[in-house]
Amino acid sequence: DEMLVMFAESATSKGLAHQEVPGDWPKVSPQTPNADVVTCHHVAYNVARIEPFLTALNSHATKRVVIELPQQHPLSSMRNAWKTFWDLDRPTNPTPQDLIEVLKQMGINANLELWQGPKLRPLDIEDDVRFLRIRLCLDSSRDSEIREFLESEVPLAFRDLATIWWDVKN
Repeated sequence: DEMLVMFAESATSKGLAHQEVPGDWPKVSPQTPNADVVTCHHVAYNVARIEPFLTALNSHATKRVVIELPQQHPLSSMRNAWKTFWDLDRPTNPTPQDLIEVLKQMGINANLELWQGPKLRPLDIEDDVRFLRIRLCLDSSRDSEIREFLESEVPLAFRDLATIWWDVKN
């Protein structure tokens, strides 16, 4: 809901027509009107069944579909932490290139643009310690180790992002 409010405010401030439909996609697709451009922002990695999701996006666009997502799963940045605390190697996929392959198998010829965006927020070490502890299933008694680990990591100046887009064939 908060992201939809931010989207609406941004679109309004730019004088753009917009309509928000809260709910899970593609469940809400029947009550969602078609639009010239249909967008999907940073949710593709959390979609359980990607083909119906993409089909519904495509069927609601009259001109173009645009998907923005990180170049790697948002939690892949914790790969080093899993190795350090549990000696587990975590996967590096899926990637935007994997999504391009799914689209190709669906008969959609999509474009991929890789780019860098600003980091979302400044580091707050206590929030990050708590977040990482929960994600790694560690006890709070390990907070000092987690803090040390986080402080030893080189902070990222940018986020590696991807935009996937295609024109809809009417």
